[in-house]
Amino acid sequence: MGVARGGVLKCTHWQSEAGVMAPVLCGLAALLLLLVPASWGAGTAEASIFQPFINPEMGRQAGGCAHRSPETNSAWDVEEECDSAFFTFRELDCEPRGSPACESIISLNTEKILSQAKTLAEQKRLPFITDDDDTNEELAIGYVLIGSGLHDEAIKHFSSLLQDDSDLVSANYGRGIAYGKKGLHDIKNAELALFDLSRVISLEPNRPEVYEQRAEILSPLGRISEALSDLNQAVQIQPSARLFRHRGTLHFISEDYVAANGDFQRSLDMNQNQPITVLYKGLTFFHRGLLKEAIETFKEALKLKSNFIEAYKSLGQAYRELGNFEAAMENFQKALMLNQNHVQTLQLRGMMLYHHGSLREALTNFKRCLQLEPYNEVCQYMKGLSHVSMGHFYEGIKAQTKVMLNDPLPGQKATQEYLKVKYLREYSRYLHAHLDTSVTEYNIDVDLPGVFKDHWAKNLPFLIDDYEEQPGLQPHIKDVLPQNFDSYKPEIQELVCAADRLGSLMQYETSGFLPNKRIHRAMGLAALEVMQSVQKTWSNSKVRINGKTRLMQWRDMFDIAVKWRRISDPDQPVLWLDQMPTQSLIRGFNNHINLIRGQVINMRYLEYFEKILGFIKDRIRVYHSANNPRGLLEVKEALEKVSKVEDLLPIMKFNSKTRDGFTVNTKVPSLKDPGKEYDGFTITITGDKVGNMLFSVETQTTEDRTQLYHAEIEALYKDLTTKGKVLALSTEMGEADVVCDLILSLVYYFYNLMPLSRGSSVVAYSVIMGALMASGKEVSGKIPKGKLVDFEAMTAPGPDVFTKSAKSWMKLKSLPYSYKNLPSVSETFPTLRTVIEALNTDSSTRCLKTF
Repeated sequence: MGVARGGVLKCTHWQSEAGVMAPVLCGLAALLLLLVPASWGAGTAEASIFQPFINPEMGRQAGGCAHRSPETNSAWDVEEECDSAFFTFRELDCEPRGSPACESIISLNTEKILSQAKTLAEQKRLPFITDDDDTNEELAIGYVLIGSGLHDEAIKHFSSLLQDDSDLVSANYGRGIAYGKKGLHDIKNAELALFDLSRVISLEPNRPEVYEQRAEILSPLGRISEALSDLNQAVQIQPSARLFRHRGTLHFISEDYVAANGDFQRSLDMNQNQPITVLYKGLTFFHRGLLKEAIETFKEALKLKSNFIEAYKSLGQAYRELGNFEAAMENFQKALMLNQNHVQTLQLRGMMLYHHGSLREALTNFKRCLQLEPYNEVCQYMKGLSHVSMGHFYEGIKAQTKVMLNDPLPGQKATQEYLKVKYLREYSRYLHAHLDTSVTEYNIDVDLPGVFKDHWAKNLPFLIDDYEEQPGLQPHIKDVLPQNFDSYKPEIQELVCAADRLGSLMQYETSGFLPNKRIHRAMGLAALEVMQSVQKTWSNSKVRINGKTRLMQWRDMFDIAVKWRRISDPDQPVLWLDQMPTQSLIRGFNNHINLIRGQVINMRYLEYFEKILGFIKDRIRVYHSANNPRGLLEVKEALEKVSKVEDLLPIMKFNSKTRDGFTVNTKVPSLKDPGKEYDGFTITITGDKVGNMLFSVETQTTEDRTQLYHAEIEALYKDLTTKGKVLALSTEMGEADVVCDLILSLVYYFYNLMPLSRGSSVVAYSVIMGALMASGKEVSGKIPKGKLVDFEAMTAPGPDVFTKSAKSWMKLKSLPYSYKNLPSVSETFPTLRTVIEALNTDSSTRCLKTF
């Protein structure tokens, strides 16, 4: 099957033993589909990156024979079995490439229509053919009209036949098809199509193609359970590879990825040569978080079809989710070599490049994407974001405004880009106004309106009463110009290279975390600035913070890292939660992470499932010991058999209070007040069976909880400052060890508090590295594969355990003397302009030689 540029589509039909043309769902994905990242977030987000597409008109043009991607609304050029339940008739001697014989039947005169109908009838190429030749010829006219796109005429023709015989099956069937072809966007067409197909089923209840046809009408209407019921019936009557693929796709839409995988495999068992079905199977793994299985399956699809663009694109995205930048780039490039105008690959590659910190390359992809698809909202948003991140505020805000003008239609759900763009534009204006102001003289936590910050952090629609917009761009404030790395003085080059190396040590080696060289540099510079500021504090020098000169407090130390994290990516609101409006603090902010949701596993946290499971089992024993002593033995025996989270579901039934689920709260011991404990995070398990379970963790930042943690951190910081001053005057090794333990203990409470709307983890680790360097110790080891420092702290029973764990991989060594000669970070990059210049500059060819 091939699709010509002019819209003429040639279909390969097949005939059943009964002489009835079977409807074949043309890429079921044609009708529907789907996809959830990420946000894996993600990384979610960074998230993840696939988004739902459920378009009732997908695959409906020219007979509906084009397979369509589950992720996009773009046709796939494949030569697989054409699966369309809507028939397209062409002249039997049709030749390709625009010959007269290939003209649409719309251009045929009545004589030609009758001639073609006669041929179809004689060849018995009609569904539900009758024993009467004249009737068959009349029916054939209706089907020729459908194939010509003359749907209203076809409906009238079939209706006239039904006036004479309301039980004429083929006429009911043909009219139902014509109503469906006319367009399901009009609910009346859908209802009339369903009425006619239901009538056919009542007359011929054992014909699987009619059930499939009705499912094809039901599914784009969102009536998935009814469509599945029809397909179940069709499979019972006569299983086929096509039916299993169709049903698998509907299971996919319902997020029943296990059932979808099973149906796709059954389809492949009946017909192995289906690259699209193999791809669908891979997508079921992808959406469950089983990335390695997805990658292997996408590779199988490519073995069947070496030029399969969608498989290369999906393979690239799976590698991106794994955090393998090079492999992802290779596969995106292969997709674009096959079709340099493949919009979604350009979009996905651009987003990956942005989150890798390669903003110029990302911008090139977004611009090309918009040349091909000017109204692509994702590319438009990302173009604006890339410009602003690099300090090109005029172009950035112009692109953002275009997204703002793309209002959702009535009843249409707003996209994530539309929800975020007003916040980004306002923040961009704020940044532009402060481009040449010292970064120590302003603070967005103070300057931005509380309601704005609250809604931005929660990703709520921009509905703020009496909001006063930020001033427009001022002509005298010019955009940031490119900064040549070689134009920096040697000592500044050395500073930047040191930051790059330090930042790379903060990278998580875990699925779902893509290395971001821009954030590496930003947080490396943050660590160096923390080092220099802490050294000043320990020598009784004051620092300039938020327009004031004073001795540095613990929040000031973290604010240095917060500043760099904010500037590295303006898309993400990195805000102090305790600086939110009072009402927001009373309600609290929830930092929620799904570990398992239904059939989807969050692979980022897989390393911690066993540790969390062990904690849950301990709490269950304690609970039943206090509330169910008689059943304690049975519970203990059941817990001994628990090896995975799903095994807890039967145990929940042992007590009426936990039947529908339960929550378990972790506790964080106090060093300031021994014996006292603070609330840590909450573990929640709900559900009644495997595949229908929610396993999540949540940190709630309330005002009372925040004050308790602040008191703990304040006490530790005071002790750290005292010991640091002693260390600055001492050469005793023991003093350095005490300071190291205090730094890690302080940050242990910061991790458990999670006081920022975004970025708490990397902010905390850069403070660890900077404060340790101030004490004369350098972190030289990488974070072990699978380890997440924030979860190491959150799952540790106390600061001593976390400290021991962190030391085991940090590989602390004496700080090289060269660090003492580095220029001051705050003096070298005093303004937002100079900071953005430093983040923009390309040091790739110089740093290995310099540091």
